[in-house]
Amino acid sequence: MDATFKGAAARLKDIDIPRIGAEIGVGEDELHAFMDVEAAGSGFDTAGRPKMLFEPHVFYRLLGKGAQRDAAVKAGLAYPKWGSKPYPKDSYPRLVKAIAIDETAALMSASWGLTQILGENHRDAGYTSPQAMITAFKASEANHLEATVRLLVAWKIDDDLKAHRWPVIARTWNGPGYRQNAYDRKMAAAFAKWQAIKDTPLWPMEAPDAAQAAPEPQPMAAEPAVAAPDEATVERVQQQLKDLGYTEVGAVDGRIGTMTATAIRAFRADNGLPAGDGIDDDMLLSLQKAKPRVIAPERANAAPEVVRDKVPEVKANWLTKMGGYIVGIPAAVGAGVKGILGNLDAAKGYVEPLTSIASDVPGWVWLAGIAGIAGALVLVSRHGEAKGVEAFQTGARR
Repeated sequence: MDATFKGAAARLKDIDIPRIGAEIGVGEDELHAFMDVEAAGSGFDTAGRPKMLFEPHVFYRLLGKGAQRDAAVKAGLAYPKWGSKPYPKDSYPRLVKAIAIDETAALMSASWGLTQILGENHRDAGYTSPQAMITAFKASEANHLEATVRLLVAWKIDDDLKAHRWPVIARTWNGPGYRQNAYDRKMAAAFAKWQAIKDTPLWPMEAPDAAQAAPEPQPMAAEPAVAAPDEATVERVQQQLKDLGYTEVGAVDGRIGTMTATAIRAFRADNGLPAGDGIDDDMLLSLQKAKPRVIAPERANAAPEVVRDKVPEVKANWLTKMGGYIVGIPAAVGAGVKGILGNLDAAKGYVEPLTSIASDVPGWVWLAGIAGIAGALVLVSRHGEAKGVEAFQTGARR
């Protein structure tokens, strides 16, 4: 672990708060209130490091009995009960000493970032190790807030945040001693303050210049349009759609092409949203709560002949395949036994038109060529038909 604990230390942008809040269906006022109480609105200290509070009682518990705990207790880095000693103004020197005893236990014993997430909770926050979480936290406050939202969901209190059940939030986040610091009342007061402040719209609308005189009303005037989503948002939506089973979305490339538009229309239809292929706030909220696409049994088990009636490409491939059989089988047989067929009046009438087209080429060669081409068409069309049926059954083709 880098001993300086410094990274890019990017601060939250105004748009980050409503964007991240939308992931669990809450507004920015709720997140502002939560952050104001838990980290005084900032995720980094004056040195550009993630805000951090080392907890000796957690270090004591995580080390367990043995030489390491004995060494930590002797150095004043661990004790069995919270509140036994006052916290120093800067916890980093103590953390560095604790790391020398056991790095992972030390990092797990500290609270980090914008909302003071205990390193011990790194998995619920979405990270495989405390080291990975702290590396991400060094980069940006947006990562702090993303981890906070994941933790709210993991602890099943995201709905409590939506309903403004502040005592539940404060007790879950800070433990049974939350009343001692009045965390619930502070959150309620902060929420009331932020409700009086205008929110940052997730999709800003073009506002008229107030200093400019209002123009005369015009018939058929166009309404202000919502700004198109940026590339990063489109990529996120594409990946969410793919994860939910809307495989027709195609590549995750940040562009709303034909395939992505098809997937958006399908998702909106499946989730009761207004028809269209646009990305709006309602869709972003629905994506966070949507369950994976469920394919109806009659669709998942649809027979090829049923799919042919519903999907034009499958029917076209089937017709091509049948045409290949009709032409290829007689041609193949004719190439092998042309002498026999030549003596059969019924067969002769079918074979001679095929061979007379190029009279200088032996008939069996010509028939073999036709059979080869027809066979290739059969193989290609069979593959296309099978893929089309599979796409319909799995929902990749609407």
